[in-house]
Amino acid sequence: MTRDFADFLAHCQQRVQNALPALLGNTGSEYAEAEAGPALQRLSDASSYSVLNGGKRVRASLVYATAQALGQADKAGLDGIAGAIEMIHAYSLVHDDLPAMDDDDLRRGKATCHIAYDEATAILVGDALQARAFEILATLPSDNADAKLALIQQLSAAAGPRGMVGGQAIDLAGVNQQLDLRALQTMHQLKTGALIRVAISMAAIWCGADHRQRDQLDNYGKAIGLSFQVQDDIIDIESNTETLGKTQGADQALNKPTFPALLGMAGAKQLAAELHAKALEALSAFDHRASPLRDLSHYIIDRQH
Repeated sequence: MTRDFADFLAHCQQRVQNALPALLGNTGSEYAEAEAGPALQRLSDASSYSVLNGGKRVRASLVYATAQALGQADKAGLDGIAGAIEMIHAYSLVHDDLPAMDDDDLRRGKATCHIAYDEATAILVGDALQARAFEILATLPSDNADAKLALIQQLSAAAGPRGMVGGQAIDLAGVNQQLDLRALQTMHQLKTGALIRVAISMAAIWCGADHRQRDQLDNYGKAIGLSFQVQDDIIDIESNTETLGKTQGADQALNKPTFPALLGMAGAKQLAAELHAKALEALSAFDHRASPLRDLSHYIIDRQH
C-alpha cells in the first residue's frame, strides 16, 4: 500500500466516522407527544454500537473515490450517501450474526450486537438502520428530486431480494450443499457484490457521470464486488481470529461453499488476480484522479482482514 493511498483510505474512514453520529440522529421522536428519548436510548445505543465500531469502510471509501475520479470530491451530499450505505452494511452484519443466521459472537473484535445487548434488540437495530438509511437519502442537500429518487431505487434494489438479502437467502440454503462455480459467483454477486457495486453507481449518479462513465464504473464494481468475497474466503482460512476481528474458519465450520473449497487456494488467488485485472481495465479511460479506485481494487485482494 502506497503512502498516498494509505492517507486517502484513512481520510475516507475518518470522514465517514465523523459524519455517522449526526446521521444516526438523536433519540427523540416527532411522533410522540411526550419526550421519547429515554425510552429509545437502548435502541439508539445499540445502533451506535453496531455502526461506529470500526471496520474497513470500503463502501464509503468507494463513494468518495468515485466522486474524486469524476472531479467531484467536494460535492455536498457524499457523506450522506456514504453513511447510508454503511448503515445498510452494518444492519446486514447485525442480522448475519444472529443465532438464526451465522450465530457468531464476534464482529470487528467486539461482541456482536445480540451478545452485547440481546437478540430482540439486534433485530430492531437492523430494522432501524435500514429505515434510517433511506430517510437520509430522501433528505440529501439538493433540489434534484430525480437524483435522490434514483439513489433510493438503486440502494433498495441492491439491498433487497434481488441483491444482498437474496444472496443471504442463497447462502443459508447453500449450507451442506455442493455449488458449482457459477452458482457460487451468483450468490456472492448478490450477497456481497451488490452493495459494493451500488456504492460506486450511487456516487456516479450523484456526481453527474455520463452513461459511458457509469457503465465503465459499473464494470469496475462488478469485478471488485466479487474479488472482495474471494479474498474474504481466502483470509478466512489463512488468517486468525485476532487479525480478522471475527471467528476464523466460521464458514468452514458451517460447511458453507467457498472459493478455496471449490477452486483450491491457488485457484482462488488466481481468480482474485484476474478480477483485479478486469477492474483496472474497466478504469482505463479514467485519468490519475481514479488512482484511489485502482488502489482500492489492489487493497481488496491484498488485505488480511
